[in-house]
Amino acid sequence: MRYLLTLCFSMMLAFTVQAERKQSYGELDVHYSIFNSTFLQPEAAAAAGLNRSKNQAVLNVSLVKNGQGQKGSVSGSFKNLLGQTQALSFTEVDEGNAVYYLTQFAISGQELLRFDLQVTDSDGQTHQLKFNQEVFPDL
Repeated sequence: MRYLLTLCFSMMLAFTVQAERKQSYGELDVHYSIFNSTFLQPEAAAAAGLNRSKNQAVLNVSLVKNGQGQKGSVSGSFKNLLGQTQALSFTEVDEGNAVYYLTQFAISGQELLRFDLQVTDSDGQTHQLKFNQEVFPDL
């Protein structure tokens, strides 16, 4: 039983470490995550203007400098493995002590997407953020 608890705890820690995605540009940290829209509570989705659906994913980007949320802007697109490109339109959500940028996009099946984002910080400097993410529709 102790072995099983240790294994479960280790797996949770591994998932937590893997879940954080961050890119640093000097003092600016850009945090980003992608998740299925059904992970959101209906009230939270409605407040953010997002649709909850098995075939909708959400990309969340936040800018942090010296431990404080920063305003800026985010734009970009993604490509699938066939080279088809889809532009992303981000909405700023300002909660006072936290600012983040959200976009929603359709997913039809398991696929690997290549994201190319332009992040402009509060000083007007633009940084390029590229990453790959495998997505799955919710079952």
